[in-house]
Amino acid sequence: MCHDPDSRPPAPPRTGDVAERGLLTLTAADGTEVAAAHATPAAPARVGVVVLPDIRGLHPYYVALTERFAEAGLAAVAIDYFGRTAEPSPTGTRDQDFDWQAHIPQTTEAGVDADVAAAIGYLRERTGPDLPVVTVGFCFGGSHSWRLAGGELDLAACIGFYGRPSMVGEAAKRASRPTLMIIAGADSATPVADQLALAETMRAGGAEVTTAVYDGAPHSFFDRAHGQWADACQDVWRRVLALTDRVAAG
Repeated sequence: MCHDPDSRPPAPPRTGDVAERGLLTLTAADGTEVAAAHATPAAPARVGVVVLPDIRGLHPYYVALTERFAEAGLAAVAIDYFGRTAEPSPTGTRDQDFDWQAHIPQTTEAGVDADVAAAIGYLRERTGPDLPVVTVGFCFGGSHSWRLAGGELDLAACIGFYGRPSMVGEAAKRASRPTLMIIAGADSATPVADQLALAETMRAGGAEVTTAVYDGAPHSFFDRAHGQWADACQDVWRRVLALTDRVAAG
């Protein structure tokens, strides 16, 4: 798993007021109800973020991450993947007892895309129809975020943490959107070389791909509890916000 039950994301280097935050239910185009968390900055947002969680879906870590993005001035929505196969959680988020192993194999690229599309629609409905939107994914979600760089959704950029290149598949050859790959140097789940090879494939497809390898960092190092990786976490924030600022500037 990507995070412990009490894990929370590190604070961004810039902070502002959050106007709204909470849980909600989105409806995908196929009628699926999608559990989600949202947060909106007090100042007008110039960029939206769709957060794609790890294998456990809408874990509290990702609820907190939407708030961190809002503090940094971005409107954010984190989605749950399991509206088609699992009952809604009574609390709105997935807890440690959720049987993700039974449900992850039932997810599909089409289902993830439909849920992301619903989140994009929500962000634009709340802000403006021309809001540029980026995806930010982790592990399972990081893989899908990289895949979406070669997909058909209206996205401005795609950011992924510790993804699996095998999940990106043929979409890598069609990649066309600016992509940031956050790579843990000591990731036991996916070799660094495989992720760098994916970056080359995506570049060959036409995408501008930036890779950031953090030597010695473990899978899921982007965590406020990992004090020894505090500098790396701040560098990650700098890279993520630099890309979203660039997207905002057009």
